[in-house]
Amino acid sequence: MAASSAGSTPSASADGSSTPATTPDQPTRGETPQDAANRDDTSGRKTSRAKFGLASIVLLTINGIIGSGIFISPGAVMKVAGTWTPLVYVIAGVFAAVLAVTFAAAARWTSENGAAFAYTRLAFGDDVGFYVGLTRFVGAAIAWGVMATAVVTTVLTVFGGHEAVTTTNITIGFVLLMVVLLAINVAGTRITKVVNNISTIGKVAALVLTIVAGLVVLARTGDNHFSDLTHLEGPDGSPLVPSMDTTAFVGAMLAAFYAFTGFEGAGSAASEMEDPARNLPRAIPIGVTVVIVVYVAVVSVAMMINPTGVLESKDAVVLASAFDNSIVRDLIVLGALVSMFGINVAASFNTPRIFDAMSRRRMLPAAASRTSQRGVPVVASS
Repeated sequence: MAASSAGSTPSASADGSSTPATTPDQPTRGETPQDAANRDDTSGRKTSRAKFGLASIVLLTINGIIGSGIFISPGAVMKVAGTWTPLVYVIAGVFAAVLAVTFAAAARWTSENGAAFAYTRLAFGDDVGFYVGLTRFVGAAIAWGVMATAVVTTVLTVFGGHEAVTTTNITIGFVLLMVVLLAINVAGTRITKVVNNISTIGKVAALVLTIVAGLVVLARTGDNHFSDLTHLEGPDGSPLVPSMDTTAFVGAMLAAFYAFTGFEGAGSAASEMEDPARNLPRAIPIGVTVVIVVYVAVVSVAMMINPTGVLESKDAVVLASAFDNSIVRDLIVLGALVSMFGINVAASFNTPRIFDAMSRRRMLPAAASRTSQRGVPVVASS
Protein backbone atom coordinates (compact mmCIF):
# COMPACT_ATOMS: atom_id res chain seq x y z
CA MET A 1 0.00 0.00 0.00
CA ALA A 2 1.32 3.42 -0.76
CA ALA A 3 2.91 5.35 2.07
CA SER A 4 1.01 8.16 3.75
CA SER A 5 2.90 11.39 4.06
CA ALA A 6 3.58 12.97 7.44
CA GLY A 7 1.17 15.73 6.59
CA SER A 8 -1.66 13.52 5.37
CA THR A 9 -5.14 14.88 5.70
CA PRO A 10 -7.40 13.71 8.52
CA SER A 11 -9.84 10.93 7.75
CA ALA A 12 -13.51 11.23 8.51
CA SER A 13 -15.04 8.89 11.05
CA ALA A 14 -18.50 7.39 10.86
CA ASP A 15 -20.01 10.22 12.91
CA GLY A 16 -18.54 12.89 10.66
CA SER A 17 -15.69 13.90 12.94
CA SER A 18 -12.18 13.87 11.66
CA THR A 19 -9.30 11.86 13.10
CA PRO A 20 -5.65 12.14 12.17
CA ALA A 21 -4.52 9.52 9.72
CA THR A 22 -1.84 7.24 11.15
CA THR A 23 1.52 7.83 9.55
CA PRO A 24 4.29 5.26 9.11
CA ASP A 25 6.22 6.88 11.97
CA GLN A 26 3.22 6.81 14.31
CA PRO A 27 2.02 3.20 14.43
CA THR A 28 -1.00 2.29 16.46
CA ARG A 29 -0.35 -0.01 19.39
CA GLY A 30 -1.42 -3.57 18.66
CA GLU A 31 -2.14 -2.76 15.03
CA THR A 32 -2.85 -5.79 12.85
CA PRO A 33 -2.44 -7.28 10.32
CA GLN A 34 -0.50 -4.47 8.66
CA ASP A 35 1.11 -1.76 10.72
CA ALA A 36 2.50 1.62 9.75
CA ALA A 37 5.72 0.13 8.44
CA ASN A 38 3.87 -2.18 6.13
CA ARG A 39 1.73 0.70 4.87
CA ASP A 40 4.97 2.42 3.93
CA ASP A 41 6.21 -0.55 1.96
CA THR A 42 6.77 0.50 -1.63
CA SER A 43 8.94 -2.43 -2.58
CA GLY A 44 6.03 -4.49 -3.85
CA ARG A 45 6.92 -7.21 -1.41
CA LYS A 46 4.56 -10.13 -1.15
CA THR A 47 4.47 -11.78 2.22
CA SER A 48 3.98 -15.50 2.53
CA ARG A 49 0.69 -16.86 3.77
CA ALA A 50 2.54 -19.39 5.91
CA LYS A 51 3.41 -16.92 8.64
CA PHE A 52 4.93 -17.71 12.02
CA GLY A 53 2.27 -18.17 14.70
CA LEU A 54 2.85 -17.71 18.43
CA ALA A 55 4.23 -21.22 18.97
CA SER A 56 6.58 -20.89 16.00
CA ILE A 57 7.78 -17.46 17.20
CA VAL A 58 8.56 -18.96 20.61
CA LEU A 59 10.52 -21.74 18.90
CA LEU A 60 12.27 -19.19 16.67
CA THR A 61 13.31 -17.27 19.80
CA ILE A 62 14.60 -20.43 21.47
CA ASN A 63 16.34 -21.50 18.27
CA GLY A 64 18.07 -18.13 18.06
CA ILE A 65 19.41 -18.50 21.61
CA ILE A 66 20.39 -22.14 22.00
CA GLY A 67 23.40 -22.85 19.83
CA SER A 68 26.78 -24.35 20.59
CA GLY A 69 27.40 -22.54 23.88
CA ILE A 70 25.55 -24.81 26.30
CA PHE A 71 26.95 -27.94 24.63
CA ILE A 72 30.55 -26.80 24.31
CA SER A 73 31.37 -24.11 26.87
CA PRO A 74 29.95 -25.14 30.30
CA GLY A 75 33.37 -26.46 31.28
CA ALA A 76 34.91 -23.02 30.74
CA VAL A 77 32.34 -21.44 33.06
CA MET A 78 32.79 -24.20 35.67
CA LYS A 79 36.55 -23.69 35.64
CA VAL A 80 36.06 -20.08 36.68
CA ALA A 81 32.92 -20.23 38.82
CA GLY A 82 33.18 -23.70 40.34
CA THR A 83 30.16 -24.54 42.51
CA TRP A 84 28.80 -21.05 41.81
CA THR A 85 28.16 -22.01 38.18
CA PRO A 86 24.36 -22.56 38.45
CA LEU A 87 23.97 -19.19 40.17
CA VAL A 88 26.08 -17.57 37.45
CA TYR A 89 23.72 -18.94 34.79
CA VAL A 90 20.69 -17.77 36.77
CA ILE A 91 22.00 -14.20 37.05
CA ALA A 92 23.10 -14.14 33.41
CA GLY A 93 19.62 -15.37 32.51
CA VAL A 94 18.00 -12.64 34.58
CA PHE A 95 20.01 -9.98 32.73
CA ALA A 96 19.00 -11.57 29.43
CA ALA A 97 15.37 -11.62 30.57
CA VAL A 98 15.47 -7.90 31.38
CA LEU A 99 16.79 -7.14 27.91
CA ALA A 100 14.26 -9.53 26.39
CA VAL A 101 11.39 -7.72 28.13
CA THR A 102 12.73 -4.45 26.71
CA PHE A 103 12.69 -5.87 23.20
CA ALA A 104 9.25 -7.34 23.83
CA ALA A 105 7.94 -3.94 24.91
CA ALA A 106 9.38 -2.29 21.80
CA ALA A 107 7.85 -4.98 19.59
CA ARG A 108 4.37 -3.82 20.65
CA TRP A 109 4.74 -0.60 18.69
CA THR A 110 5.80 -1.74 15.24
CA SER A 111 5.57 -4.81 13.05
CA GLU A 112 8.31 -3.61 10.71
CA ASN A 113 11.20 -5.95 9.96
CA GLY A 114 14.62 -5.29 11.43
CA ALA A 115 14.02 -5.59 15.20
CA ALA A 116 16.57 -3.21 16.82
CA PHE A 117 16.74 -1.15 13.62
CA ALA A 118 12.97 -0.70 13.53
CA TYR A 119 12.69 0.09 17.24
CA THR A 120 15.55 2.61 17.19
CA ARG A 121 14.37 4.31 14.02
CA LEU A 122 10.89 4.67 15.44
CA ALA A 123 12.18 6.14 18.71
CA PHE A 124 15.09 8.30 17.56
CA GLY A 125 14.66 8.86 13.83
CA ASP A 126 16.17 7.63 10.59
CA ASP A 127 19.78 8.70 11.23
CA VAL A 128 20.17 6.77 14.48
CA GLY A 129 18.15 3.91 13.03
CA PHE A 130 20.50 3.70 10.05
CA TYR A 131 23.61 3.39 12.21
CA VAL A 132 21.99 0.85 14.52
CA GLY A 133 20.72 -1.16 11.56
CA LEU A 134 24.11 -1.15 9.85
CA THR A 135 26.07 -2.11 12.97
CA ARG A 136 23.47 -4.70 13.91
CA PHE A 137 23.74 -6.30 10.46
CA VAL A 138 27.54 -6.35 10.55
CA GLY A 139 27.55 -7.81 14.07
CA ALA A 140 24.93 -10.41 13.17
CA ALA A 141 26.78 -11.36 9.98
CA ILE A 142 30.06 -11.83 11.86
CA ALA A 143 28.34 -13.88 14.57
CA TRP A 144 26.65 -15.97 11.89
CA GLY A 145 30.03 -16.65 10.28
CA VAL A 146 31.44 -17.78 13.63
CA MET A 147 28.44 -20.05 14.25
CA ALA A 148 28.67 -21.53 10.75
CA THR A 149 32.36 -22.24 11.20
CA ALA A 150 31.64 -23.81 14.59
CA VAL A 151 29.10 -26.28 13.21
CA VAL A 152 31.38 -27.25 10.32
CA THR A 153 34.36 -27.70 12.66
CA THR A 154 32.30 -29.77 15.09
CA VAL A 155 30.95 -32.00 12.33
CA LEU A 156 34.47 -32.60 11.02
CA THR A 157 35.77 -33.36 14.51
CA VAL A 158 32.93 -35.72 15.41
CA PHE A 159 33.04 -37.73 12.19
CA GLY A 160 36.66 -37.37 11.10
CA GLY A 161 38.65 -36.60 14.20
CA HIS A 162 40.83 -33.57 14.85
CA GLU A 163 43.01 -34.37 11.82
CA ALA A 164 39.99 -33.72 9.57
CA VAL A 165 39.80 -30.10 10.72
CA THR A 166 41.78 -28.47 7.92
CA THR A 167 41.37 -25.13 6.20
CA THR A 168 40.28 -26.84 2.98
CA ASN A 169 37.67 -29.01 4.68
CA ILE A 170 36.30 -26.11 6.71
CA THR A 171 36.02 -23.96 3.57
CA ILE A 172 34.21 -26.68 1.63
CA GLY A 173 31.90 -27.41 4.55
CA PHE A 174 31.18 -23.71 5.05
CA VAL A 175 30.22 -23.23 1.39
CA LEU A 176 27.98 -26.31 1.43
CA LEU A 177 26.26 -25.08 4.60
CA MET A 178 25.60 -21.67 3.04
CA VAL A 179 24.11 -23.32 -0.04
CA VAL A 180 21.79 -25.43 2.12
CA LEU A 181 20.70 -22.42 4.19
CA LEU A 182 20.08 -20.34 1.07
CA ALA A 183 17.97 -23.14 -0.41
CA ILE A 184 15.90 -23.37 2.80
CA ASN A 185 15.27 -19.63 2.85
CA VAL A 186 14.51 -19.29 -0.85
CA ALA A 187 11.97 -22.11 -0.51
CA GLY A 188 9.81 -19.71 1.48
CA THR A 189 8.59 -19.02 4.99
CA ARG A 190 6.64 -22.29 5.19
CA ILE A 191 9.76 -24.43 4.71
CA THR A 192 11.86 -22.19 6.95
CA LYS A 193 9.23 -22.43 9.68
CA VAL A 194 9.14 -26.23 9.46
CA VAL A 195 12.94 -26.55 9.56
CA ASN A 196 13.14 -24.05 12.43
CA ASN A 197 10.50 -25.88 14.46
CA ILE A 198 12.07 -29.29 13.92
CA SER A 199 15.60 -28.13 14.76
CA THR A 200 14.41 -26.30 17.87
CA ILE A 201 12.46 -29.30 19.14
CA GLY A 202 15.48 -31.48 18.42
CA LYS A 203 17.94 -29.35 20.38
CA VAL A 204 15.58 -28.90 23.33
CA ALA A 205 14.92 -32.65 23.32
CA ALA A 206 18.67 -33.30 23.52
CA LEU A 207 19.00 -31.00 26.52
CA VAL A 208 15.95 -32.52 28.21
CA LEU A 209 17.50 -35.94 27.59
CA THR A 210 20.65 -34.71 29.34
CA ILE A 211 18.59 -33.63 32.35
CA VAL A 212 16.54 -36.85 32.53
CA ALA A 213 19.55 -39.11 31.99
CA GLY A 214 21.46 -37.23 34.69
CA LEU A 215 18.61 -37.59 37.17
CA VAL A 216 18.44 -41.33 36.40
CA VAL A 217 22.17 -41.66 37.10
CA LEU A 218 21.74 -39.79 40.38
CA ALA A 219 18.80 -41.97 41.39
CA ARG A 220 20.65 -45.20 40.58
CA THR A 221 24.02 -44.37 42.11
CA GLY A 222 23.06 -41.97 44.87
CA ASP A 223 26.37 -40.18 44.33
CA ASN A 224 26.35 -36.39 44.14
CA HIS A 225 29.64 -34.94 42.88
CA PHE A 226 28.55 -31.30 42.91
CA SER A 227 31.24 -30.24 45.38
CA ASP A 228 34.07 -32.14 43.67
CA LEU A 229 35.19 -28.98 41.89
CA THR A 230 36.38 -27.51 45.18
CA HIS A 231 38.87 -30.37 45.63
CA LEU A 232 40.35 -30.65 42.14
CA GLU A 233 44.04 -29.82 41.79
CA GLY A 234 46.27 -29.05 38.85
CA PRO A 235 49.59 -30.77 38.05
CA ASP A 236 51.42 -28.40 40.41
CA GLY A 237 49.04 -29.08 43.29
CA SER A 238 47.25 -25.74 43.04
CA PRO A 239 43.42 -25.65 43.00
CA LEU A 240 42.10 -26.30 39.49
CA VAL A 241 39.19 -23.96 40.21
CA PRO A 242 40.39 -20.69 41.81
CA SER A 243 38.62 -19.16 44.77
CA MET A 244 35.71 -16.94 43.83
CA ASP A 245 36.08 -13.17 43.86
CA THR A 246 34.19 -10.33 42.22
CA THR A 247 36.37 -10.27 39.11
CA ALA A 248 36.05 -14.01 38.55
CA PHE A 249 32.30 -13.92 39.15
CA VAL A 250 31.76 -11.12 36.64
CA GLY A 251 33.97 -12.85 34.07
CA ALA A 252 32.06 -16.12 34.49
CA MET A 253 28.74 -14.32 34.21
CA LEU A 254 29.79 -12.65 30.96
CA ALA A 255 30.82 -16.04 29.58
CA ALA A 256 27.48 -17.51 30.61
CA PHE A 257 25.56 -14.52 29.24
CA TYR A 258 26.91 -15.26 25.76
CA ALA A 259 24.88 -18.48 25.80
CA PHE A 260 21.68 -16.40 26.21
CA THR A 261 22.20 -14.02 23.30
CA GLY A 262 20.11 -14.36 20.16
CA PHE A 263 16.67 -13.30 21.39
CA GLU A 264 17.31 -9.81 20.02
CA GLY A 265 16.89 -11.10 16.48
CA ALA A 266 13.47 -12.66 17.04
CA GLY A 267 11.65 -9.62 15.65
CA SER A 268 13.82 -9.21 12.58
CA ALA A 269 11.15 -10.75 10.35
CA ALA A 270 8.11 -9.32 12.12
CA SER A 271 6.17 -8.79 8.89
CA GLU A 272 6.27 -12.56 8.31
CA MET A 273 4.59 -13.30 11.62
CA GLU A 274 0.95 -13.48 12.58
CA ASP A 275 -0.11 -10.46 14.65
CA PRO A 276 3.49 -9.58 15.63
CA ALA A 277 2.46 -6.63 17.80
CA ARG A 278 0.65 -9.11 20.05
CA ASN A 279 2.63 -12.33 19.59
CA LEU A 280 6.24 -11.06 19.74
CA PRO A 281 5.88 -9.47 23.21
CA ARG A 282 4.50 -12.77 24.45
CA ALA A 283 6.88 -15.07 22.62
CA ILE A 284 10.21 -13.43 23.54
CA PRO A 285 9.82 -13.67 27.36
CA ILE A 286 8.44 -17.21 27.07
CA GLY A 287 11.38 -18.31 24.94
CA VAL A 288 13.99 -16.74 27.25
CA THR A 289 12.33 -18.24 30.33
CA VAL A 290 12.38 -21.74 28.80
CA VAL A 291 16.08 -21.34 27.97
CA ILE A 292 16.94 -20.16 31.50
CA VAL A 293 15.22 -23.17 33.09
CA VAL A 294 16.83 -25.63 30.67
CA TYR A 295 20.33 -24.15 30.99
CA VAL A 296 20.34 -24.09 34.78
CA ALA A 297 18.97 -27.63 34.96
CA VAL A 298 21.50 -28.97 32.45
CA VAL A 299 24.49 -27.37 34.17
CA SER A 300 23.33 -28.43 37.64
CA VAL A 301 22.78 -32.05 36.59
CA ALA A 302 26.16 -32.22 34.81
CA MET A 303 27.88 -30.91 37.92
CA MET A 304 26.13 -33.45 40.12
CA ILE A 305 26.99 -36.52 38.05
CA ASN A 306 30.46 -35.79 36.61
CA PRO A 307 31.86 -32.25 36.84
CA THR A 308 35.42 -33.53 36.41
CA GLY A 309 34.57 -35.14 33.08
CA VAL A 310 33.09 -31.88 31.79
CA LEU A 311 35.93 -29.76 33.13
CA GLU A 312 38.72 -31.90 31.68
CA SER A 313 36.95 -32.92 28.46
CA LYS A 314 38.78 -32.77 25.14
CA ASP A 315 35.73 -33.87 23.17
CA ALA A 316 34.08 -31.69 20.53
CA VAL A 317 30.84 -31.69 22.55
CA VAL A 318 31.95 -31.14 26.14
CA LEU A 319 28.53 -31.73 27.70
CA ALA A 320 28.51 -35.34 26.48
CA SER A 321 31.60 -36.02 28.60
CA ALA A 322 29.45 -35.98 31.73
CA PHE A 323 28.08 -39.42 30.80
CA ASP A 324 29.67 -42.85 30.51
CA ASN A 325 26.79 -44.38 28.54
CA SER A 326 27.74 -44.31 24.86
CA ILE A 327 24.12 -44.10 23.64
CA VAL A 328 23.41 -41.05 25.78
CA ARG A 329 26.69 -39.47 24.69
CA ASP A 330 25.89 -40.03 21.01
CA LEU A 331 22.40 -38.58 21.40
CA ILE A 332 23.80 -35.48 23.09
CA VAL A 333 26.35 -35.08 20.29
CA LEU A 334 23.58 -35.43 17.73
CA GLY A 335 21.52 -32.87 19.62
CA ALA A 336 24.49 -30.50 19.62
CA LEU A 337 24.84 -30.80 15.84
CA VAL A 338 21.11 -30.19 15.37
CA SER A 339 21.38 -27.22 17.72
CA MET A 340 24.26 -25.68 15.80
CA PHE A 341 22.50 -26.21 12.49
CA GLY A 342 19.30 -24.76 13.93
CA ILE A 343 20.91 -21.56 15.13
CA ASN A 344 22.38 -21.11 11.66
CA VAL A 345 18.88 -21.49 10.21
CA ALA A 346 17.67 -18.78 12.59
CA ALA A 347 20.61 -16.52 11.70
CA SER A 348 20.07 -17.03 7.97
CA PHE A 349 16.41 -16.10 8.39
CA ASN A 350 16.84 -13.09 10.71
CA THR A 351 20.02 -11.39 9.51
CA PRO A 352 19.01 -10.59 5.88
CA ARG A 353 15.76 -9.04 7.09
CA ILE A 354 17.74 -6.15 8.59
CA PHE A 355 19.00 -5.07 5.16
CA ASP A 356 15.56 -5.79 3.74
CA ALA A 357 13.96 -3.43 6.28
CA MET A 358 16.57 -0.72 5.66
CA SER A 359 16.06 -1.01 1.91
CA ARG A 360 12.30 -0.67 2.27
CA ARG A 361 13.00 2.58 4.17
CA ARG A 362 15.14 3.72 1.23
CA MET A 363 18.30 3.73 3.33
CA LEU A 364 19.86 1.12 1.04
CA PRO A 365 19.44 0.37 -2.68
CA ALA A 366 15.97 -0.93 -3.56
CA ALA A 367 17.51 -4.14 -4.89
CA ALA A 368 18.21 -5.29 -1.32
CA SER A 369 14.48 -5.71 -0.70
CA ARG A 370 13.70 -7.42 -4.00
CA THR A 371 11.62 -10.47 -3.25
CA SER A 372 10.68 -13.74 -4.87
CA GLN A 373 7.14 -14.87 -5.56
CA ARG A 374 7.16 -16.46 -2.10
CA GLY A 375 7.91 -13.10 -0.47
CA VAL A 376 11.53 -13.96 0.35
CA PRO A 377 14.08 -11.09 0.13
CA VAL A 378 16.32 -13.11 -2.14
CA VAL A 379 18.92 -10.37 -2.74
CA ALA A 380 19.40 -9.67 0.97
CA SER A 381 19.44 -13.42 1.72
CA SER A 382 22.15 -13.98 -0.89
